[in-house]
Amino acid sequence: MSYLNKRQFLTFSAALMTAMALSAPAQATDIAEGPITLVIPFSAGGSTDVVGRLIADKLAVSLGRSVVVDNKPGAGGNIAAVQVARSKPDGRTLLLGTTGIMAINEYLYSKPGYQIHENFEPVIYATSISNVLVVNNSFPANDLKEFLDVVKKNPGKYTFASSGAGSSTHLTGELFKYMSGTTINHVPYRGSSQALVDLVGGQIDMIFDNAPSSIPLINTKKIKVLGVTAAQRIDALPQVPTISEVLLPGYESLSWTAVLAPKGTPAEIVQKFNQTINAILSSAETKAKLKELGALSVGGSPQDLKTAIDSERKKWSTVIQQSKIEKI
Repeated sequence: MSYLNKRQFLTFSAALMTAMALSAPAQATDIAEGPITLVIPFSAGGSTDVVGRLIADKLAVSLGRSVVVDNKPGAGGNIAAVQVARSKPDGRTLLLGTTGIMAINEYLYSKPGYQIHENFEPVIYATSISNVLVVNNSFPANDLKEFLDVVKKNPGKYTFASSGAGSSTHLTGELFKYMSGTTINHVPYRGSSQALVDLVGGQIDMIFDNAPSSIPLINTKKIKVLGVTAAQRIDALPQVPTISEVLLPGYESLSWTAVLAPKGTPAEIVQKFNQTINAILSSAETKAKLKELGALSVGGSPQDLKTAIDSERKKWSTVIQQSKIEKI
């Protein structure tokens, strides 16, 4: 090979390597072929599932791809979180994060199996949901003041269910107990669906449930609603007062959802999901549907979600510490 040919060869090789290097990131920023899976950390039928399926259906239409819902209940959402944390960061696996997963479990569980900032990329703050205090129809109280009087006079007699240890429905109850100085026994379930069945049947006295899953039972008078845990009354139940306005000033607890991707998911893929879901959440149809459920669409940037996570982590770690809740 002549000197000139060698120089041409080296020039060609360098150009080829540069082209390959430049093309690699472009290939990595495309969502891998195949269906996208949205992992939901609670059983089918609960409010988290309802919200997740709404997002999944709209996402499938927007992207023109199949979006499969995978319900993975257990351990307050840890099972689902670990599954997604271990998934390939190729855009094919997403997690519907909950308050528990994002802001509670690392303080409540000895070994949750993940760390929120180390194992996940924030995609978007999806929905904000008020919880509601609901009791079975035989419970001897019809409003918040009567309720507080009954539980204070009978410490340890009554039970409150939750969708799982460490879930927002659990910590909402613990926050109420702490601020009101009451003793109510916690009974964790694997999702709110069976808890609501037992509430209707009288096996459980109450639950601080996500509004979307309780509203149908409230409207059909199968259970009684006494209060709302948000700072303001909600459109779906305008006649129901907040716990803050009647009993405990400053009391507020929201159950919120967000979409997360495995750590290492390319920024371009994260941004694509963020833009697509933002459009979904801002549509009049989605807002109306969520309003019917007692939920609000939020949206925003990945950084907005990170900021919200950090704020909630500070709040709930303090509640867990002050309530002296033992780690699981």
